[in-house]
Amino acid sequence: MGKRGPQSGSGGRPKKAIADKISNGNPGKRVLTVIDFKDSAPDLEGQLMPKPAEYLSAKQKDGTTLCAAEIFQNTWSWLYERGCATIVSPQLIERFAMSCARWIQCETLTSELGFLAKHPTTGAAIQSPYVAIGDKYMTQANRLWSEIFQIIRENCTSEYSGSNPQDDVMERLLRARRGR
Repeated sequence: MGKRGPQSGSGGRPKKAIADKISNGNPGKRVLTVIDFKDSAPDLEGQLMPKPAEYLSAKQKDGTTLCAAEIFQNTWSWLYERGCATIVSPQLIERFAMSCARWIQCETLTSELGFLAKHPTTGAAIQSPYVAIGDKYMTQANRLWSEIFQIIRENCTSEYSGSNPQDDVMERLLRARRGR
């Protein structure tokens, strides 16, 4: 006999946010893990940041170093400051950082080489492959950030507003275009 119902992450009713559970009186009567952004983070017990995987700062073919390790560190620090570093998988943060770094890399190449390329057989002008590849990495980075933020939203009692690592990624992209 196989499993019944949708597999995790592939459909079904979405998980209810903890703030909604509290406002409804916790109908399931389960113990709720609560993260409150209004609490001061320094009161929480510290945890060392996991060392970013080596491939996040690998040397690239052009001699530059991939910036994914720095994005990983910024994202982990952002989560840590909000008391959320222990509930988000480091592998999820790594995938987010890698997608952001590759998107920045494609955008940099598009800026250097232009939006058009030459078709290999006909020689006609076509869209640069870096445009499409960059778009896929950007979509993937946004999906992964939504996953990370969903974990936070489901485990906190108050809305968060303010800067986030997605803002830092955009700033990095703008600096890369300026050549810094």
